[in-house]
Amino acid sequence: MAYTAADVKNLRERTGAGMMDCKKALDETGGDFEAAVDALRARGLAAAAKKSSRTAAEGLVGVAVEGTKGVAVEVNSETDFVAKNEQFQDFVRNTTQAALGVSGDDVEALKAASYPGGTTVADALTNNVATIGENQQIRRMKTVTVSQGVVVPYMHNAAAPNLGKIGVLVALESEAPANVLEDLGKQLAMHIAAAFPMALNAEDLDPEMIERERKVAAEKAAESGKPENVQEKMVEGAVAKFAKENALLSQVFVMDNKTPVQQVVDQAGREAGSKIVLKDFVRYQLGEGIEKEVSDFAAEVAAAVQG
Repeated sequence: MAYTAADVKNLRERTGAGMMDCKKALDETGGDFEAAVDALRARGLAAAAKKSSRTAAEGLVGVAVEGTKGVAVEVNSETDFVAKNEQFQDFVRNTTQAALGVSGDDVEALKAASYPGGTTVADALTNNVATIGENQQIRRMKTVTVSQGVVVPYMHNAAAPNLGKIGVLVALESEAPANVLEDLGKQLAMHIAAAFPMALNAEDLDPEMIERERKVAAEKAAESGKPENVQEKMVEGAVAKFAKENALLSQVFVMDNKTPVQQVVDQAGREAGSKIVLKDFVRYQLGEGIEKEVSDFAAEVAAAVQG
């Protein structure tokens, strides 16, 4: 599998490893980007999780809540300039509101939903592209609900009310007073924005991701030269640590840097006199998982690849 100068650059940005180390890793893996990431991590040359990576796609994330239902929607644009455009912001705001009436998380169903003015979201999007003169796409949506309690929205560094680059929803199931749940939900949302949990519980983490962590840990353990039974414990310990740090309920609460989130929720329930369950959450970061080419030091990378 061949690779390009851009691949070397992206690997460097993703891992923080040196450029020549990135080139070597791509050489060894035949250009397989993810395998190269794992190879660098196994050598201790890359951090375990640059979870926000270099998410450079432009646009906006919108969040909206109605009753006990909340929704987050990401709409991408080509430039940040368009993301600041009032017409584009209105479109994202109206589309997010329309998503509240859609069952599930189907973007195609959202596009078919009614939009203010008697048209559909898809038609409004087409008009937006034509009038603004830049490609735009509804990338994804996610809905959370509770039978009783609250869904709390939060926008980190909002560009406009409920619009920005990191949108969070927190679903709290409880009979506790709404103001108590709102306050707790806001704190949890700020934690989620900062800590980037990948799942609610360790059991909900992607099995493929866990297996990948296990393989990286096994390579590191093998390089230690320790007895096989010790290596097995090292691997299991590394996997358990990864799961604990990436599941929301077991993460250490950023507000005090010592208490697991589950204990924070339990304590709030005791103080309110009613059990509180953190049922679900959404964390949408604009452009998450999308790479955007940047040309600074491209010549340097090209030279390394050719050399």
